[in-house]
Amino acid sequence: MINTVLHECNDSVAAGHLSEYRIIERVKTCSWWPNWKKDVLKYFQTCERFQKANRATGKKFGMMIQIQEPKSLWEIAKMDWVTTLPPGGHRGYNACLVLVERYSKTPINVLNMSQG
Repeated sequence: MINTVLHECNDSVAAGHLSEYRIIERVKTCSWWPNWKKDVLKYFQTCERFQKANRATGKKFGMMIQIQEPKSLWEIAKMDWVTTLPPGGHRGYNACLVLVERYSKTPINVLNMSQG
């Protein structure tokens, strides 16, 4: 009986393979049994059509690694460019190199003019 309800709410032509939320709403309006929501979610997650439609694309994520903590000043520094700024200062600087020393977290800003 439960499989029939789940099939009619998800797999039938009238149902149209809805989203997880909409299947829960549809089952809620027509049926009830103990732990029904758990059964609906399990059915939805094992639906072959859902699995194909929501297959992960792209590269797999690598393992996370801990960021190395510096033991002294200037052992590790990070840098980034901030560009396309409105011209400022007496020389019309429109870019800035931002350096951050990781041990003390001290930022250093170097004004610059970008080419082009």
